Amino acid sequence: MELTLECQTRPAGSKANALRRAGLIPAVLYGHKGAESVSLTVKAKTAELLVRDASVNNTLIQVNVPEIPWKGKALLREVHSHPWRGYVYHLSFFSVGSQESLDVDVPIHLVGEATGVKNGGGSIDHGLTELQVRCAPDLIPESIEIDVTGLDVGDSLHVHELTLPNGVTALGEPDRVVVTVLAPSSTVAAEAAEEEAAAAAASTSGT
Repeated sequence: MELTLECQTRPAGSKANALRRAGLIPAVLYGHKGAESVSLTVKAKTAELLVRDASVNNTLIQVNVPEIPWKGKALLREVHSHPWRGYVYHLSFFSVGSQESLDVDVPIHLVGEATGVKNGGGSIDHGLTELQVRCAPDLIPESIEIDVTGLDVGDSLHVHELTLPNGVTALGEPDRVVVTVLAPSSTVAAEAAEEEAAAAAASTSGT
């Protein structure tokens, strides 16, 4: 996914709270020019829509700042929200135009129904819900899909067993568990045994 965002430079000496009262959200862009950063503002409504549609450290955003002038692709690095009201308070962007590779967080989506859940009464345990990967800016996957259909009770998938898109490399320990099919709890197993015993008794009494 790639989004477009129009920004304005932040007036010198402006106060953050005054900007927010005026319907503008303070933001910062860095990485576009060495160690320099530039203070920006984003319309509050635009910021809310952006946070709704973008994922932190994953979604590429086409950022346009006409006053500098500058335009380029950036990642949404940080979102600060008001501690109890929940609205967006501050945004941070990182330019990726000059980067050969990036470290980004990609959500993990499980697809299919595990054999151990369908037939064995087990349950899925999510060891990881997202994976940090390294790739070129134009190769950032929106998600990593994992087919769990073949997993039985007691089976696990580890990071090193995942099939990732070309040009995408997993970071961190390769032996981390991504997903496991847990055995049924003792309560569930006992209830299943009671149901089987009751069914067997009913069958015997009926003959």
